[in-house]
Amino acid sequence: MATTSTTSPARVKAAAPISEPDRDCQLCPRLAAFRNTNRAQKPDWFNAPVPSFGDRNGRLAIVGLAPGLQGANRTGRPFTGDYAGDLLYATLIEYRFASGVYQARPDDGMTLVDCRIVNGVHCVPPQNKPLPLEIANCRPFLIAAIESMPKLKAIVALGRIAHETTVKALGLRASSVPFAHGAVHEAGRYRLYDSYHCSRYNTNTGVLTPEMFRSVFAKVRADLA
Repeated sequence: MATTSTTSPARVKAAAPISEPDRDCQLCPRLAAFRNTNRAQKPDWFNAPVPSFGDRNGRLAIVGLAPGLQGANRTGRPFTGDYAGDLLYATLIEYRFASGVYQARPDDGMTLVDCRIVNGVHCVPPQNKPLPLEIANCRPFLIAAIESMPKLKAIVALGRIAHETTVKALGLRASSVPFAHGAVHEAGRYRLYDSYHCSRYNTNTGVLTPEMFRSVFAKVRADLA
């Protein structure tokens, strides 16, 4: 069942002058080493910090965890090329946050509408598991990305880790905004919506069904309409 909490955020201050890391960002040595290994093995892949995708003037931001090795790390566009993108983009198209046809490649012509996607961690981590320090190192880019969206009203966090780093980026107390699928948290001028991550593991195990996922975006659409 959806829950709602209300809290006042601390002032968000960007700790980095730009909202995206550069192609050879060295903030996280483990991720930089993994990137170099991938570049040597797959020189035709993107293999760099994956930039955000969508409309900076959008009212909705979607925060994911990190690029998938054979998804965004390969294609260079968030959630593009793996199962999570299949479910996410189909849902965004259904609720008019995207237009066009998703074909799992960055040149498919699909565009986001009133919406932008950013990851909590921009570089692919080994085993899809970023370390706490790596999440913290990348948080200034998330803060800057939020600040770069002047019309932002709604944020959807995909998974507990995305929720936790978003909460910290907004300067909120974690205890005041506990993660739960379907939860809605009031945070000053923002409204934070929680969803389980749309990973193949979550859907295969029944943790998340397509209906559960769509219900989150149906609520966002109704609130923004």
